Amino acid sequence: MPFHIVEKTADILIIGGGTAGCWAALTLCAHEGLSVLVTEKANIRRSGCLAAGVNAINAYIPAGKTPEDYLEYVRWDAAGIIRDDLVLSMAQRFNSVVGQLEDLGLVILKDETGAYALRGQWNIKINGENIKPLLSQAVYRTKNVEVLNHVNITDYLTLNGRVVGAAGFSVREQTAYFLRAKAVICTTGGAAGLYRPNNPGFSQHKMWYPPFNTGAGYALGIRAGAEMTTFEMRFVAQRCKDTIAPTGTIALGVGAKQVNAQGEEYTSRYGLSTSGRAYGTTNETHQGRGPCYLNTVGITSRQDEELLKAYLNMAPSQTLKWLESGKRPSQQNVELEGTEPYVVGGHTASGYWVDTGRRTTLRGLYAAGDVAGGAPKKFVTGALAEGEIAANTALVDLPGLSLPEDEALQAQEQAILQTYERHLTPADTSSVKRHFVPPCRYTSQQLEEAMQKVMDDYAGGIHSSYRYSEAQLDIAQERLEGLTALAQNLRGTDTDDLLHIYELKDRLLVCQSLIAHLRARRETRWTGFGFNTDYPGVDDSWQLYVNSRLENGKLKIHYRNLVKEAITFEYPDSNG
Repeated sequence: MPFHIVEKTADILIIGGGTAGCWAALTLCAHEGLSVLVTEKANIRRSGCLAAGVNAINAYIPAGKTPEDYLEYVRWDAAGIIRDDLVLSMAQRFNSVVGQLEDLGLVILKDETGAYALRGQWNIKINGENIKPLLSQAVYRTKNVEVLNHVNITDYLTLNGRVVGAAGFSVREQTAYFLRAKAVICTTGGAAGLYRPNNPGFSQHKMWYPPFNTGAGYALGIRAGAEMTTFEMRFVAQRCKDTIAPTGTIALGVGAKQVNAQGEEYTSRYGLSTSGRAYGTTNETHQGRGPCYLNTVGITSRQDEELLKAYLNMAPSQTLKWLESGKRPSQQNVELEGTEPYVVGGHTASGYWVDTGRRTTLRGLYAAGDVAGGAPKKFVTGALAEGEIAANTALVDLPGLSLPEDEALQAQEQAILQTYERHLTPADTSSVKRHFVPPCRYTSQQLEEAMQKVMDDYAGGIHSSYRYSEAQLDIAQERLEGLTALAQNLRGTDTDDLLHIYELKDRLLVCQSLIAHLRARRETRWTGFGFNTDYPGVDDSWQLYVNSRLENGKLKIHYRNLVKEAITFEYPDSNG
């Protein structure tokens, strides 16, 4: 059955309806006469990292602190590999976006003085189960924003080096979408599912980052030739064992220390950075002093109740685990484990290489949130801030950008449509033999599991305690190339199958980019996120960014010096 074709135009297209995408739309909706289109693979009401809610705002500037203080904290935690201009520009907006969230109805807890209740140095407590519905409801109340739910974007439309739209398909019906815009803002999520997860089979979705975030936004940029940065700064989260529930609520909420099986507090031996804490747990176990725990034995009954309630807000499986065991947190320590590695710009510096205004290296394309590189520790408020910055920058650039002529994009759109049809072409349908290719004898799930095994074994997954070598990366690259070739011949019967095929293709491309970055940084700077056994120490000569770009079908590495001041990209002359 042929695809139904839907064509739409807008002034600004937003790809991804998560935290940053919704906020970009809300920033733009104040401008009457401006048409904004938001696309989302799921439904913006419960999509993205905030889908299940959150119990704290992890980036807020409290009284007595400044955005510059936050910049210093992030620089220390990331061992210097950050973009000062990006971190500072988002930190300057933290408190204003929190105030706007409260105006939308978010419940922010207060202390006895009426100030926001702090949880740690930069965190404030919230009742955030409904934070994403609040954002989505605000978007739906706007007059000039259209939302396309259940549409998976696969390719940018480009013209003379400029991004002028995107193509995708409905995950529910056989409809292809060709969307043209003067400016495009990418706000999709990072990449989960690259490695074998902690839990197999039925519980494989029990992971730190949303399993539906496949790195699609990264893959879009890589295919189109955008410059990407710092993929080698992977993120490994330290979580409660089995449930993969957050640990910060325990560590910050009740002051629980990390201890090994002998009851020794060990973080002082490894440092208090995010990476150092993760490495401490891994290495203590590797040295035979595990398992490791958060020491909750002896906390008060009131703290017991606070923890049980807090996890119901965001990770109810942890509360259920306590209740099913018959022991409260005060009666048993909480075992720790590291997750599989992720590529995510909200916690590390991975993503598009952008200027201070969040322009990418492709004219007409902007990035915010988890896909924007250079600014670790964004969390919720950083994603909101970057959505606002990207939207305002696009508004400034818009007068110099025009909608492309339809004819100029027809060949691109036809090629994309033929790829969709090829993946859905049944072997015995003669009417579509022009797209026929020999079917792959594997399913997308089988190839994905093979990819995860390769990454786990040879590219520093859980199985190898996050360690890797150049020889192992060479093996991983070779096997990923074989899997990528197989994926081109995958077949499906509907667009749900097509979605899984594209999610696999996106992950495979991100994996290959990640391997190129891991190989390119010849040191071990973030011990808890990955350990290069060929180069086990920190080398000051590597205080630079490892960037990459797809050139003539090959990923090429580019090195850039650290950026302290604001920068603006200059683009080659091209038709507006």
